[in-house]
Amino acid sequence: MLFDSSLRKELSRSFGGTAVVIVTIVVTMMLIRTLGQAAGGRVSPQDVALMLGYVMLGHLPTMLSLSLFVALVSTLSRMHRDSEMVIWFSSGQSLWRFLRPVLRFAAPMLLLVAALLLLVRPWANQNINHLRERYEQRSDLSRVAPGQFQSSRDGRRVFFIDKEAPQQGEGRNIFILEQREDRESVTTAQAGSIESGGERTRQLVLRHGARTDLDLEGGTRTISRFESYWVRLNEARSSALDAPPPKARSSLDLLTQRSREGDAELAYRLGQAAAGPVLLLLGLGLVSPVTRRAGSWSLLYALLCFVVYFNLINLSQAWVANGRLGLGSALALVHGGLALLALLQLGWRARGAAAWRWRLPGR
Repeated sequence: MLFDSSLRKELSRSFGGTAVVIVTIVVTMMLIRTLGQAAGGRVSPQDVALMLGYVMLGHLPTMLSLSLFVALVSTLSRMHRDSEMVIWFSSGQSLWRFLRPVLRFAAPMLLLVAALLLLVRPWANQNINHLRERYEQRSDLSRVAPGQFQSSRDGRRVFFIDKEAPQQGEGRNIFILEQREDRESVTTAQAGSIESGGERTRQLVLRHGARTDLDLEGGTRTISRFESYWVRLNEARSSALDAPPPKARSSLDLLTQRSREGDAELAYRLGQAAAGPVLLLLGLGLVSPVTRRAGSWSLLYALLCFVVYFNLINLSQAWVANGRLGLGSALALVHGGLALLALLQLGWRARGAAAWRWRLPGR
């Protein structure tokens, strides 16, 4: 039918342009954020591109839902502004008639959003946690780079190696600053090497050096020289991979092993999946037929509604986590209530359009 095909073509063009703009903005923001984390030592610089890809997969459902919503509102606003809606209304088309082509166009995107939320998002979060945990749980020795000052994982030690020896695992001109609550130690050595001290420990063996201990409370300074000195560094094992957070667990796991935190994560995932159809209903009723208003008014109002809606999703997640609401109650309150409001608004708009249509000359 001409009505369905023309509306779907218009929505496709608007959705494509909107998605490109939104993805570009979000990619730029996430890239700056990831680079900042890498500069702060929270993410490995070698994993920035991989981390950015996982982060974008986690934000892709929100971007797709926003793109659909903005595309629908901008398309209907243009049709009102160019008097195309007058033609469709005068030919007997109701505002409810727009539901079928809009849902038919958005159905593949809505299914993709649900799949990303329920399947891909937990996998992406699990890989993000794995990358961060692997970088944070490195041993203090693996943090050392020749010619650079590097701090230990707990921040109490600072290492410096002038240059690497020809053999792997050895260094020259080593400096170690160790700070405790009541003592500060400075250790220097001409050479050092890494030796295994057990299944979960490694040792830094220093040779031909000196150690200076300063008692911060009494002010006593002790200087000692050594031919060899052992520094034991425990190898911490990752605990986040053994007990992953709810956002990194699969949806099936959250459903079978119920908990407050798991239900809160389910409220977020199912809520974002349900937000797509609700936003489409809301978008159909948001656009005003008054063409004398500014063209961007409906779009600004739509963006405000989108921000409020997704803040309500986050708020419902917090309610479930705190035990104030159950999973079903939170979904029914937020999404059921907004869907009812969207239907009431759409009915009010449709009734106004029908009354206006019967007032046309010749009726």
